[in-house]
Amino acid sequence: MVMSIGKTGNILLADIGGTNARFALSNGEQIGAIDYVKVADHPTVREAIVDVLRRADSEKPARAVLAVAGPVTNNRCVMTNSPWVIDGNELQPALGFDSVHVLNDFEVVAWSLPALQPADLIPLGGQDGMSGEPLLVVGPGTGFGVSCLVERHGSRLAVVTEAGHATLPAENEREERVIAAMRRRFGHVSIERGALSGSGLQSLYEAMAEVDQAQVPQRDAAAITRAALDGTCELSRATLEMFCEILGSVAGNLAVTFGSRGGVYIAGGIVPRFPEFLSASAFRARFEAKGRFQDYLRNIPTRLVVKPDASFVGLKMFADHNLD
Repeated sequence: MVMSIGKTGNILLADIGGTNARFALSNGEQIGAIDYVKVADHPTVREAIVDVLRRADSEKPARAVLAVAGPVTNNRCVMTNSPWVIDGNELQPALGFDSVHVLNDFEVVAWSLPALQPADLIPLGGQDGMSGEPLLVVGPGTGFGVSCLVERHGSRLAVVTEAGHATLPAENEREERVIAAMRRRFGHVSIERGALSGSGLQSLYEAMAEVDQAQVPQRDAAAITRAALDGTCELSRATLEMFCEILGSVAGNLAVTFGSRGGVYIAGGIVPRFPEFLSASAFRARFEAKGRFQDYLRNIPTRLVVKPDASFVGLKMFADHNLD
């Protein structure tokens, strides 16, 4: 597979998660084949990179841009679900690179947004968006990622947030009762923990069962989604409907917070599994339901990102705009 975008020369790109890491070499205008590595097979990221470069039939890159599934401080990330520590300032001299940049994975997805093509996206309502205005991406997955790409005077900046840990809002009495059930269990109920993540979807299901006094089997997020889509569990379907509604409300809140009139994009590992269900849900209606600001939201397009390798597009876009 080769993706053609931009110009940065020879560079190592990586998308590093807790279980798997993916690497690719860019050369000129292209991104080469993606090399998949199991994190458990290498004690450190340095050894993984050395192994990847040994296998690659290409001139050694002078620079690297690494996306990591975790918070980045001072070009460094301590991975939550693996023993790897990704420290760009240590990797640079150790590997003989001119530069190593470590970015949060959702920051990288934000960088990809201007380069995504119509085939990479499923439209979810709204108008065309305003050129040059902020682009927002939100993503329910293992957690809830939020990042906003801002462009001013030819320069771009991806703003990384911890919005997933903001308080989960309720839009109606039923949601208030469901969130109250979770509050008794957790104390503070965040967007991520209470709804918009894999564990959040499970929490939502369990709280709805409590509120409805329903006797249902224990299910994880994948099982809830399957039961909702195949129609075998009424509560699972109601849970997924509330998930989509809350996603719409939260995305709308973030759109007015960031002024993201360029567009709002939905990414992450959960929602691409049920695009038709999301489209038929109240997601878009809840996105626009902001009272006097409804017309403001109505003009903002919402789109679902379905491109599997969007992170590598974002890594390349970052390199294009930030590396000589």
